[in-house]
Amino acid sequence: MSRDFIDSIKARKAVIGVIGLGYVGLPLGLCFTEKGFKVYGFDVDERKVDSLNKGTSYIKHIAAERVERGIKAGFSATAEFSKLSACSAILIAVPTPLTKQREPDMAYVVSTCETISKYLVKGQLVVLESTTYPGTTAEVMVPLLEKSGLKAGRDFQVAFSPEREDPNNPQYTTETIPKVVGADAPEGLAMAKALYSQIVVSVIPVSSTRVAEATKLMENIFRSVNIALVNELKVTFDKMGIDVWEVIEAAKTKPFGYMPFYPGPGLGGHCIPIDPFYLTWKAREFDVSTRFIELAGEINTSMPDYVVARATEALNQRGKPVKGAKILILGLAYKANVDDDRESPSYKLIEKLEEKGAVVDYNDPYVPVIGRTREHLHLAGKKSAEISSKYDLFVISTAHDEYRKIDFKKLGVPVVDTRNIAPRDIDLVVRA
Repeated sequence: MSRDFIDSIKARKAVIGVIGLGYVGLPLGLCFTEKGFKVYGFDVDERKVDSLNKGTSYIKHIAAERVERGIKAGFSATAEFSKLSACSAILIAVPTPLTKQREPDMAYVVSTCETISKYLVKGQLVVLESTTYPGTTAEVMVPLLEKSGLKAGRDFQVAFSPEREDPNNPQYTTETIPKVVGADAPEGLAMAKALYSQIVVSVIPVSSTRVAEATKLMENIFRSVNIALVNELKVTFDKMGIDVWEVIEAAKTKPFGYMPFYPGPGLGGHCIPIDPFYLTWKAREFDVSTRFIELAGEINTSMPDYVVARATEALNQRGKPVKGAKILILGLAYKANVDDDRESPSYKLIEKLEEKGAVVDYNDPYVPVIGRTREHLHLAGKKSAEISSKYDLFVISTAHDEYRKIDFKKLGVPVVDTRNIAPRDIDLVVRA
């Protein structure tokens, strides 16, 4: 099985299927297309399918021209999952959110695997890329796929290869980021290595799907814990009258033993606020308490409250109560210069300030209108407002380049800056 698969991969005769055309799946599918493969991109959202097939991109850092080239070269978006049977490899890149109880929500993975099982054929490779807890591939995905009547490791192969994307980072793209792959059968590992080696600079094989699943969690837990540390230091140093940003700039001059992390208004994006809790949940099955991870989560989730407190102070210093104050949040995206607002701390800031009676708007050049989200449905349809002096307070939540050009002094509106981008030579700015 693996010999025929590998030969078809090397000859570019294999058809690749990518399920989930979001920030991970779309660039992955386009990358395979650009390397000469026929690719089916599957998604249940027919608006995305129609948009892509017309050569239009709905993700800011993926240019429409790239989508157009992909369509011409062999990329096809579809909601017809029966076409999975025509694919040699099926790559799953669907969301893995948390429930309100901070437990893994595997609904998207489960429904996707149930769909694949209806069309699974012998010789296929199925790879899960969605971030999840160790054991998901073997304990969740395989049993669902075997409902097809086929046997994993004999009739088809499975692997896990964690997505590694840094949206809008020109230094690292899908092709230039090393790819970890793990499988529980030698044949599956060989097939996964052959597949991904066609599109990425380096493939890193590991001994099992569990190791590959744990690798992704370790990467994001490392970031979460270090961000929590610097957030705690920010609060501590502020009480001492010390600027944490100046401390970081000085500390990072050390050429060894230190890596700079930066504070902010809270964690955003689909990875850092969510992934660590996949491990804490799974660890309870083994009677292990992941106290360090949970403490980091507590610190990071408390940051919006700290920013709201600083905003309250900034208004009080000017004799203005929070209740009735007009506040503009600068930035809804979780990261600078992208249009991704998933898990953005800006949502928490809006809600917490509104609870205190403030009238809150937001501005974001990349998110002109708030879409429908599971947790913030009441904000759906709200539009980005203009930056003007009619507001009592600005809160910089995202470090978009556009905000670095604003003349805050001319506007005369006090600023709570959580990203250290406002000028330091004006007394209107409060760091938070």
